[in-house]
Amino acid sequence: MKQKLLILASLAAGLAAAAVAHAWFIAKNSEIEATKKKILAATRKTTVLGAARTIPQGATIRADDLVPIILFESGTTSDNISVEERLSVIGRVAAHTIDESDPVLWTYLDGGKGAGRSLADDVPDGMRAVSIPVSGASAVSGLVKPGDHVDVLGSFTLPGGGPSAAGETQAVTMTVLQNVTVLATGATTARSRRERGGDGASSAGYGTVTLCATPREAEVLVFAQQTGGRLFLTLRNGSDVYYEQDLPRVDFSKIESELEDLNKHRQTRLHGLPARK
Repeated sequence: MKQKLLILASLAAGLAAAAVAHAWFIAKNSEIEATKKKILAATRKTTVLGAARTIPQGATIRADDLVPIILFESGTTSDNISVEERLSVIGRVAAHTIDESDPVLWTYLDGGKGAGRSLADDVPDGMRAVSIPVSGASAVSGLVKPGDHVDVLGSFTLPGGGPSAAGETQAVTMTVLQNVTVLATGATTARSRRERGGDGASSAGYGTVTLCATPREAEVLVFAQQTGGRLFLTLRNGSDVYYEQDLPRVDFSKIESELEDLNKHRQTRLHGLPARK
């Protein structure tokens, strides 16, 4: 009987020791995971705006004064300026001298972060803000947001060509502008969106998009609207600055003659799929 009690006592002691060891292991593992997170947080990097050259105090900051620089995230604060906020910096006056390769901070700018600024302050010198009407699919289902880069396509009804086509019309679609910066969607600008802490689409149901255009481009956009045409936006990746040359006008005959080639291009060149013989 005593032997059985000793065995049971030993088993109980062993189980208790195992439970203590297990609890210690869990606590130690949690401590290790917490340490790993701290180390990862300390080594995580982010991209902010920096000075491409020394910017003297009192100078107006130009686009070529700014470059993206990479810093450890742990070494940045809310005073650092993200690359998405670049347009909010161009045209501002440097309140302090900013050395080459140093980060550009809001406190280095006259008036600080967004002080008394309007959309006009976000328009670079020589450019214009022009709004176009959009709805639903014409603005990529409302997913276009301030700071995005888009192409502008136009769909028009034009007079038919040739003497025998008098009074006839034809539907035509063409790319009007490429790689255009979006300044605002509805009344939402990049700055107001940041202040609200928005990360997704700007604001559901906006009916206009404001673009950054040259004076000549603004004339084209306004004329396109006055002719009764419809404008559509296609969304670019932020790093895509490629310019497509010689884009044709698209009408029914163009679609009919090139549809096979378009599909072949998509499958073989874009997806790398072989053509079936």
